[in-house]
Amino acid sequence: MRSFILALSLFAIVAPASAQTPKRGNEDLQTYCAGDAITFCAGIDPNSPQMDACFKKNMSQMSPNCRRAIDAYKSGGGK
Repeated sequence: MRSFILALSLFAIVAPASAQTPKRGNEDLQTYCAGDAITFCAGIDPNSPQMDACFKKNMSQMSPNCRRAIDAYKSGGGK
């Protein structure tokens, strides 16, 4: 679950992109979860355990499209 949540975190980049290079995820997660990541987890390093915890804490509040992207990512082998 940790790496799956971390994958979602790549959209919450609030520092310059060069300082926080995303390491996980896919295009659908970026497209459908970027707003949720910024709304619920702004200012958190997307590659950190704190981002994992933020997504886990707020998962029930994420948008339906983001949750669908998460489900598809998990069913496709993403963790």
